[in-house]
Amino acid sequence: MGAFATAHYPFDFDRSLIVGLRQWHGPAWLPKVATDVTALGGGVVLTLVVVIVAGLLLIQRLWLTALAIALASLTGGWAIDLIKGQVLRARPDLVPHLVEAGGYSFPSGHATSSAVVYLTLAALAGQVTPDRAARRYLLVVAVLLSGAIGCSRVYLGVHWPSDVLAGWSFGTLWAIGWWTATAQARAAIGGER
Repeated sequence: MGAFATAHYPFDFDRSLIVGLRQWHGPAWLPKVATDVTALGGGVVLTLVVVIVAGLLLIQRLWLTALAIALASLTGGWAIDLIKGQVLRARPDLVPHLVEAGGYSFPSGHATSSAVVYLTLAALAGQVTPDRAARRYLLVVAVLLSGAIGCSRVYLGVHWPSDVLAGWSFGTLWAIGWWTATAQARAAIGGER
């Protein structure tokens, strides 16, 4: 067995969930919706989101927050690639994939990247958003987006559920780390403006 328990062997719940979802299949429109939702966690969409949000923050002269969002997203992507290259877990082959997917499976790049980007955006934007309702809204949207993207990867048959759980966990910890580091930096320099 490889360096990690997940390197080559799926857990029992991994197999059960993938097979169960495919047997259920859901309504006829669900594969199309899952494909569209999964695209929200792809590299192109996430890069556009980061560039747009960072640009908005720069216009508002929130330099530290813009820089932190860009660095968190960039380094998060590197970390995902590093982990995948160490674990080398194959994608599930129990059911036909409903979308094309290449590379290794653990952790799910879409689940991890969406958690890294959307949760970090919500966390860091929350630091410069005075309205409590707006901060809650940002966090709820980020959690729902990340959750839907991860679930879509399992439904489409391209990831083990444990790949997605690991991605969500990593992305959440990444966002918390960047939230903490950015708050400390902001306190050290006395704000951004």
